[in-house]
Amino acid sequence: MTQFNIALSPLVPSLVLALLALGAIIVIALSFWARRKGAWLRALGLGLILFSLADPSLVREDRDPLKDVVAVVLDRSASQSIGERTAQTDQAKEQIEKSLAALGNVETRVVEAGGGDADADGTRLFSALSSALADVPPERVGGAFIVTDGVVHDIPAHPDLLGFKAPVHALITGHEGERDRRIELVEAPRFGLVGKDQTITARILDSADRGEPVELVVRRDGAEISRQRVRTGATVRVNVRVEHGGPNVVELEVAALDDELTALNNKAVVLIEGVRDKLKVLLVSGEPHAGERTWRNLLKSDANVDLVHFTILRPPEKSGLDGTPISELSLIAFPTADLFGRKIREFDLIIFDRYSNQTVLPPVYFENIVRFVREGGALLIAAGPDYSGRDGLFFSPLGKIAPARPSGDVIEKAFRAQITTMGNRHPVTRGLPGADQTPPAWSEWFRQVDAEPLRGTPVMSGIDNKPLLLLSREEKGRVGLLLSDQIWLWARNYQNGGPHLELLRRLAHWLMKEPELEEEALRATARGREISIERQSLKDAIDPVTVTSPSGNSQIVSLKEADPGISRAQVRVSEPGLYRLTDGELTALVNVGAENPVEFREVVSTLDKLRPLVEATGGTVRRISAGSGDAISLPRFTAMRDSPLYGGSDYVAIRRTGASVVTGIGVAPLAIGFLGLLALLGSVLVGWLWESRRRGEA
Repeated sequence: MTQFNIALSPLVPSLVLALLALGAIIVIALSFWARRKGAWLRALGLGLILFSLADPSLVREDRDPLKDVVAVVLDRSASQSIGERTAQTDQAKEQIEKSLAALGNVETRVVEAGGGDADADGTRLFSALSSALADVPPERVGGAFIVTDGVVHDIPAHPDLLGFKAPVHALITGHEGERDRRIELVEAPRFGLVGKDQTITARILDSADRGEPVELVVRRDGAEISRQRVRTGATVRVNVRVEHGGPNVVELEVAALDDELTALNNKAVVLIEGVRDKLKVLLVSGEPHAGERTWRNLLKSDANVDLVHFTILRPPEKSGLDGTPISELSLIAFPTADLFGRKIREFDLIIFDRYSNQTVLPPVYFENIVRFVREGGALLIAAGPDYSGRDGLFFSPLGKIAPARPSGDVIEKAFRAQITTMGNRHPVTRGLPGADQTPPAWSEWFRQVDAEPLRGTPVMSGIDNKPLLLLSREEKGRVGLLLSDQIWLWARNYQNGGPHLELLRRLAHWLMKEPELEEEALRATARGREISIERQSLKDAIDPVTVTSPSGNSQIVSLKEADPGISRAQVRVSEPGLYRLTDGELTALVNVGAENPVEFREVVSTLDKLRPLVEATGGTVRRISAGSGDAISLPRFTAMRDSPLYGGSDYVAIRRTGASVVTGIGVAPLAIGFLGLLALLGSVLVGWLWESRRRGEA
């Protein structure tokens, strides 16, 4: 392809050339107005002078045409996997490529967008379109075809934001008259106090809303907690109790319809992080001893603990000797009726530190403590010699839940505490600093109460491997028993001490049911599309875990021991949504991707969202389905020069840009430079003199 054009290379500045041209026009105009002879000769001469000063050249350009670039954006988001949309998209891609190739001189760029983790932010096709054309000059873009279900979340507000002037055509998958029911979260809490109710506000939406009632099922951590009837379109408030610290997984679900597109958005997931308010601990100290302040100092140092501490200063051997009434033994009356009666359920943990049954607490209050534990409370007995005597707590009603029966002996000899085999697997004692040495790098203790285990798990041992620390579960509650009052030696850094703060902190938190210290737990976390599974157990053999996807597909995963009591595995998944994991005994829930992805908030295919932008570019928006099934029908493809409209009822068009690249160039001067200008000036001067001579002869 060859093009010709005129190029000017003025011999004088452009402003000077313009002033000279203006002067020449005035002179010529006056000559004609005065009807002077030779006016035409003057006009020709001045014109030739200006022509020479402009120094024009004829430029010949040899050009090769460039291909028009047309982008084809394929929506591969999760909603495009519904029904026949994937098959329709694949067929559309094949037919578009063939049609564009038939037009000739077209470079087709196919880009797939919306897949993978991008679903969390919705379908972002125009970002992919911009990236695909980032290296293409705007004047080379001949158009764009977008194959999608019409639900796009990054539609530009104005065509100018596209970065090119060419038509955009939207080809919509799916079918007319689709139906979908979904749950929309209006308001969902992110945090909540343990033991308190949180309110979730939701709405049931139906694309074919008939106002019919539906049943809403509410689950917490996989267990159903309520059902209620609601009407579609109406707002419903759901109250959920935060049962424990850490993530509380709440599911809201409505039944799927027979004719709806997908059931994935019939469920909404809310993760409420359980946060404990100040933990209320009741510490009752008995006979004064060297380690009495160890527990008090530990609990007072924790800002999240609200401590109530009473000390019984009267030794047991003095009880009944002087006949002093209980009411006169303290300056402040001991509120036993409140603490162990009406208000006992306000506490999370009760600690008896070397306390013996001294008639201060009648049996009915010990029965209240037993009931408190069995209903979910926690009890810790830090025992000394008092535990082995006839007034020991084991021989009170607390003996029903005590983990060990005293033999009546108190062994007084130097020993070092040891972690038992089960203790190495238990999160309370596993990995304590210094426990990796033999013997542990801890100071010696000098007294231990001999006792026979009745229930629970011994996690530490002492003299002759006798149980030193036992942990047990009692119905809904928990009990701990420490059979020595010598832990204060660690606190005083005797012989370099020991990990008393870490041990007592873990012990107290296990008693108060902190999730990370559960000895039998199945946990799952998700990062991207990879689920990490962790099984904490005291068992030697771990059962495989069944992982169930949101769509109901299951796979069995075997775990390998990573640390004592800890087995782990990782599994790669493809679907976003809520996964259920179980080993037959325990169940865990984990959400992959966004809790309620934007991608599934609307799944009904539509023309309306893209229509304003597409029509503003001169393009068209239309469905490609040819009835039921995956058959499609595309319009005729053609190419047009610049036009306000690039499509009709039966055709779509791309814009012919006419872009080309110069491969050769030739320049032919039309004027002959300064020598020609001198010759021209000479001829004009000769003509002028000749005219003057004739005028003189006349």
